[in-house]
Amino acid sequence: MPIWTTEIKELEKLHESLGGKFLELEKELQSLINTDDKNVALLYSRRCLEVIITDLCECELKRQRKTEPLKGIIDKLQKEEKVPSHLIASMHGLNELSTYGAHPKEFDPEQIRPVLINLVIIIKWYLKYKDFQIVVKPISEEEKYDSNRRKVSPIEKSIAVLPFVNMSPEKDQDFFCDGIAEEIINTLSHIEGFKVIARTSAYAFKDKQVDIREIGRILDVETLLEGSIRKDGKRLRVTVQLIKVADGSYIWSERYDREMKDLFAVQDEISLAVADNLKFKLLGKTQAMIAKRRSENLEAYILYLKGTCCYQMLTPEGLKKASEYFGQALKLDPGYALAYVELGYIIWLGSMWGSIPPGKAYPQINEYVKKALKIDNNLAEAYSLLGTINTFYYWDWKEAEQNYIRALQINPNSPIIHTSYSVLLSFTGRHKEAIPEAKRAQELDPLSSYINARAGMAFQMAGLYDKAIEELQMALTLNPHFFFTHLNLGAAYFAKSMYREAVDEYKMAFDLSNGTQMAVVALGLGYYQIGEKVQAEKLFDSLEKRSETEYIFSTIFYLIYRLRGAEDIAFEWLKRACDEHDTFLTFLKALLHYHPLFLFPEGSRYMVLLKEAGLLK
Repeated sequence: MPIWTTEIKELEKLHESLGGKFLELEKELQSLINTDDKNVALLYSRRCLEVIITDLCECELKRQRKTEPLKGIIDKLQKEEKVPSHLIASMHGLNELSTYGAHPKEFDPEQIRPVLINLVIIIKWYLKYKDFQIVVKPISEEEKYDSNRRKVSPIEKSIAVLPFVNMSPEKDQDFFCDGIAEEIINTLSHIEGFKVIARTSAYAFKDKQVDIREIGRILDVETLLEGSIRKDGKRLRVTVQLIKVADGSYIWSERYDREMKDLFAVQDEISLAVADNLKFKLLGKTQAMIAKRRSENLEAYILYLKGTCCYQMLTPEGLKKASEYFGQALKLDPGYALAYVELGYIIWLGSMWGSIPPGKAYPQINEYVKKALKIDNNLAEAYSLLGTINTFYYWDWKEAEQNYIRALQINPNSPIIHTSYSVLLSFTGRHKEAIPEAKRAQELDPLSSYINARAGMAFQMAGLYDKAIEELQMALTLNPHFFFTHLNLGAAYFAKSMYREAVDEYKMAFDLSNGTQMAVVALGLGYYQIGEKVQAEKLFDSLEKRSETEYIFSTIFYLIYRLRGAEDIAFEWLKRACDEHDTFLTFLKALLHYHPLFLFPEGSRYMVLLKEAGLLK
């Protein structure tokens, strides 16, 4: 059974719904559905695209296509903004990959699935564009977003790379072992159609005696890679085993005895062997892209691994130490693109926590991203961070979406990028697209507290409060001590007017975060709603006191004064937030769509201000 069976079934449903209304498209689609030849599948996918592009050329560009290449027309449709940006990405993806079917030396059967996925997306949009209703069985909102339903095809190949065991005489080499395993995860995650579990979830089993089959069940994968590393001076021994989860049998195992200078070669050999044994072809361009991610300076690479280890702590002390390590790595290798990106993410976290003003943080992040992309313009993390800047600071939603789409084209297995894209879609009111992105992130990193909290937030912003509460309560069973989950659960209760339950969650968020300003204002709002204004005002006074020595979001003071009924003062704080491009203001934009506390009459001075600032488009 080919790995693209699910997509063919989807195309069959679309074909059945056409009913003779699109004869040319139906003819090519029927040929595609009937073939079992891999090259022919690419050929007819391309013909389907040609039919649609030819029609768009006449309808939107007002001329006949003649012999003009597909790429030229797609570029013109993009330039004139005739087609949504995500469709342009799908069209380019289908056009580029489908050409390989005509060149046997370059042909790779694994390219068929992404081509068909893009074709499904394009045809569905095209039918909507032609005002054609696809008749499908209605699905309830709860069924549509049922967290227990698997969104990925069960025949999708999948793997989790477990943390490598440290067998070195020096017992402080965990960062080194974790770093090597993560590099293998990064390499494999760039393979289209291959589900690769993220580090956070895979590493949840570190130093725990859990049966292989149980790990596979929890992470929903069919294979596991485990191993050990012994680093002794300049000598390196790496032992790895690829295991079939169903019965615990070894698919492949190998031992590498090398010099430390051969570390990068060993990492690549392991990744290639895994891909080969699971019948994937790691294309040469992918191998070159992965190699470019690293520093050829081994000492700089070791410093980078130490930095990522500290970064994972997500504490002020850990981030400070991580910043020092990344800085040292860049001194040894100024061309280390990933180190620039990591420094940018550290500054971004500081801006989100309110410790760095946005006007200082984001221009600096932007500089780091520019440096990284100048060195390596195929770095998914850099494009994702660029999307974050455009989302939270420049408020350029179209550009942010292009950034995230590009990042996912490079690395389709990044849960962080899927989550970040989901946040953008939620902020811009595209909830039916935001939720699947959040769910995909959960599939790739099912044990991550942050990913699960963000998924709950996606439901909350869509107005599906009961589903949000269900998701967030489930997330708390995995980690009851993550403040962001409690914060979002409180927001879901608040939206349902369950104010006392909201206050309980906000209290937990306040305690667990040591009084982060977002938790302070949320708890204060909750106290106001249950009539405990004295408690609320104490919290608000504490923020005013803190503002003497640290940056507090101007949006927070806007909310405080609006709640107090001091409209003129509130308006001045909102003006300041707009001038500063306050990070928290982006969240306020999302709340404007549905939250009764933040609704403004159309034409009010608040709405006029937000539109003039460019936040509302």
